[in-house]
Amino acid sequence: MKDLKPSRRAAVAPFMAMDVLRKAKKLEHSGRRIIHMELGEPGTRTPTLVRQAAERALGDGGVGYGEALGDVALRERIARHYAEHEGVDVSPDRIIVTTGSSGAFVMSFICGFDAGAKIGVFQPGYPAYANILEALGLSSVTIDLGEETGFAPTVELVEAAYRRERFSGLLLMSPANPTGVMIAPGELEQVCSFCDDAGILLISDEIYHRLEHIGRAETAARYSRNAIVINSFSKYYAMTGWRLGWIVAPPALTRPLERLQQSLAICAPALSQKAAIAAFDATDELEVIKAGYAKSRELLLTRLPRIGLPRFAPPDAAFYIYADIAHLTDDSVKFCEDVLEEAGVALTPGVDFDRARGSRTLRISYAGSPEDVAAGIERLGDWLSRSR
Repeated sequence: MKDLKPSRRAAVAPFMAMDVLRKAKKLEHSGRRIIHMELGEPGTRTPTLVRQAAERALGDGGVGYGEALGDVALRERIARHYAEHEGVDVSPDRIIVTTGSSGAFVMSFICGFDAGAKIGVFQPGYPAYANILEALGLSSVTIDLGEETGFAPTVELVEAAYRRERFSGLLLMSPANPTGVMIAPGELEQVCSFCDDAGILLISDEIYHRLEHIGRAETAARYSRNAIVINSFSKYYAMTGWRLGWIVAPPALTRPLERLQQSLAICAPALSQKAAIAAFDATDELEVIKAGYAKSRELLLTRLPRIGLPRFAPPDAAFYIYADIAHLTDDSVKFCEDVLEEAGVALTPGVDFDRARGSRTLRISYAGSPEDVAAGIERLGDWLSRSR
């Protein structure tokens, strides 16, 4: 019998943050105490109101298939959120509830592009973008971000990349992973305008909205009805394992996306949808959680230079710091492996986010509790002092 071989589409790069998690869990199973600073996962419980709503739904017993577009009550509540929080009028008819933002990306890429299409992708950026595109027979056109723009996208960078290599779509994340940087509202408006004029489908990843520390993140829905806007309950709402996100779709793509959802997932998780409506009323508890991130951020901004990591992207939002370690190593993978094994701190190597330049960077997540973040940075500082 011949050995089974995966398809070429399956030969995507690993999502290294998840590989680090697997190694960290193995060490924990052996009895080690590991500080997790590798994942962008809130280190808190899901808000009380959400859990209570889920309990009521289970008690009622009505957790079956739902509509492919999503439960009407949740879509209406999401639309109301855009009116109340963003000041943007979005019809519930344009909202599709998805299996996390991951499901939203898969459906959006399939719906928006034919096989072989080129998509502009900023780097450093979320690694799953390129991996999903590759698995679907699409290709990435890399747009490098650096210190000259504070790692923030600009319309000039988009236009220059488009002149070099025409692309049919553009992926934009603001606030960004791994840098925590936001695009300025004026720049976002210009990017939306350029994409509309050039016939480029803009996909705006907004899953870190409401996690701003400085300034305010703007939604692409304000500036374009042609953009696909993606958000999630995972980050601000602390519902990672509930696997629930949403799309604000251009009117012309709503029905095609619904058809895809019918076949790819049938519907988003029904219990999660019933619980998620309550997330919009849990602001008091969520803001306390966010204050914990702010405390950890301030600690890291102070402590990182003292332990020998003075260069990093300015984290305006989210819960990450993207640090330069070029003065310490040109192999971020081995660096993070050594820190995990010897210091018991899980970090993500920069090659996860920037295949060309990431060997000299790493991402530090401060999504965990302030106590864990403080302990983790103490361990990292001690390890760096011993390694010099």
